[in-house]
Amino acid sequence: MTELRHRGTTENDLQHQQSEDKGSESEGKAEKDGASDSESKPDTGPPGVPVPADDTPEVLNKALSGLSSRWKNWWVRGILTLAMISFFFFIIYLGPMVLMLIVLCVQIKCFQEIIHIGYSVYHSYHLPWFRTLSWYFLLCVNYFFYGETVTDYFSNLVQREEPLRILSKYHRLISFAMYLTGFCMFVLSLVKKHYRLQFYMFGWTHVTLLIVVTQSHLIIHNLFEGMIWFIVPISCVICNDIMAYMFGFFFGRTPLIKLSPKKTWEGFIGGFFSTVVFGILLSYVMAGYSFFVCPVEFNSDRNSFEVDCEPSDLFQLQDYALPAALESLTGWPTLRLYPFQIHSISLSAFASLMGPFGGFFASGFKRAFKIKDFANTIPGHGGIMDRFDCQYLMATFVNVYIASFIRGPNPAKVVQQLLALRLDQQLHIFNSLKTHLTERGLLEEEMWEK
Repeated sequence: MTELRHRGTTENDLQHQQSEDKGSESEGKAEKDGASDSESKPDTGPPGVPVPADDTPEVLNKALSGLSSRWKNWWVRGILTLAMISFFFFIIYLGPMVLMLIVLCVQIKCFQEIIHIGYSVYHSYHLPWFRTLSWYFLLCVNYFFYGETVTDYFSNLVQREEPLRILSKYHRLISFAMYLTGFCMFVLSLVKKHYRLQFYMFGWTHVTLLIVVTQSHLIIHNLFEGMIWFIVPISCVICNDIMAYMFGFFFGRTPLIKLSPKKTWEGFIGGFFSTVVFGILLSYVMAGYSFFVCPVEFNSDRNSFEVDCEPSDLFQLQDYALPAALESLTGWPTLRLYPFQIHSISLSAFASLMGPFGGFFASGFKRAFKIKDFANTIPGHGGIMDRFDCQYLMATFVNVYIASFIRGPNPAKVVQQLLALRLDQQLHIFNSLKTHLTERGLLEEEMWEK
């Protein structure tokens, strides 16, 4: 009996071994076929995204039908650029609150365009919950960043309303709990045959959040410092984009970078000098208006934003002595400028020298997925992300620049933190501050003794 059982087990093992041998032979054959295919075919990367059809308005198509494709594209881009600039002026006129809403809308559209590329490439794999989780993580990150902004800039309103005070106190805990929920949902959605691809898309979503949401949050922080810190950097990037295109279109001969074959050294250099001059002139015009230079603050009494203040020294005209060489050339011993105009040179230089690398990065990304544009939202320009690829890099620089050279301690935030202390701690800080001011001669000791 034992022998029969042993023989039966041996026969089963042999059958199992034969099936494994057949499987390994078929796998080996598949590997050989795959190797031969890989040897005969170049590495084409991920499948391309379907190219959207031309959506140029029919009116423009008829009006420009007699032109070559090169000049037709020039006119389409030019007309729609003027339309976008006009819209930009309009939303500036509507005030800072509308600008913040527009930044949020642009952020959501850019996120949608990048996530849609990933979905278009890998939709045939039927990854569970990919788009749902992507939008959920967008909600979590926006809740965190905008909650931090509300706590920083709306402190009076937060302290006055009990529900907002509780949400502010536990804001980071709530944000982490929301993210942790999404993280667990992702782990539960993992499918054995798609592990690697699902982790690719998890990383895709988080990198998109880092590039898009974080930068748009910095744009809003720049806006709170004064609309001039929002308008001048964005306008410099727009100016550089336009002038580099113009110089490259008419004078371009020398290719600049392989990632963007149409970019030329002539356009790059022409855009740089044009942007620096434009930044200085625009700064001179805007620095004279309180509406543009005053920090955006929330008035708790009126429950509205205000941009009314006494302009700081940064926006007061000052005389600067010219070097001897320039004095002999111009005949002017001094030059009257706003200090902000000097800072604008740094902003303009970054916009024209480093800003284009955001565009080159986007070009490399699009080439990797064999697409011309992120979307076809704006005829002749592509998607919203195609227009803002340089703006996000610029937003980070402006925020770092303000923190390094401009911004000091925020009095409103300091007061908010003091009011959150215990009464004995507040009294201790009061006495320390009184002693310090008395020693500096700003307060008289007799006044406190009375």
